[in-house]
Amino acid sequence: MYGVPPGVAWDPWGATESIGWLLEGGFVVAALDIALARPDIPEAPGSVGLVEGIFVATSAGEPARSLEQARALAGRGIEGDRHTDSKGTFPSGMPGSALTLIEAEVCESFDPPLTPSEHRRNLVTRGIDLNRLVGHEFLVGSVRCRSMRLCEPCRVVDGYASRPVLRALVHRGGLRADILEDGVVLVGDKIRSDAT
Repeated sequence: MYGVPPGVAWDPWGATESIGWLLEGGFVVAALDIALARPDIPEAPGSVGLVEGIFVATSAGEPARSLEQARALAGRGIEGDRHTDSKGTFPSGMPGSALTLIEAEVCESFDPPLTPSEHRRNLVTRGIDLNRLVGHEFLVGSVRCRSMRLCEPCRVVDGYASRPVLRALVHRGGLRADILEDGVVLVGDKIRSDAT
């Protein structure tokens, strides 16, 4: 199981392929002391990436629409997006819920490539390793953001995709970030960590 809400990421017995299968229970394997089990923060990427696309959906389930520019609202999200207006699948206002990013290279690794209405992320980036931004502040154009955690896939993404994608997106689903200052994000803006 992986994600929140969880979806089956690995099913060696093929139980989920049976008609009418039902999950009745499960186990979570976790460290006893979460504080001691946290991985080290990776070194920030030295490369500079680009915003290749900006996408919003007005409510849960609505198709994503493309924008050339968007207002980034500190502590809230991208103006007009479902999560900014508390109309999304997940709660708004929690740390890491303001902005989601995914690498174009990840989207292109699928055949056919993942579309914005399938991956449901706000920004599609190119040329930067988003996983290495976890725990760091970064700039999207002139908008300061803070990366909170990976944007791990959940069963919701499988519902939007035209084929199963959850397992292939584990640790490749992008990034969740907070917006620290109001500003405007443009297609073509540079994405860089404080280290660059």
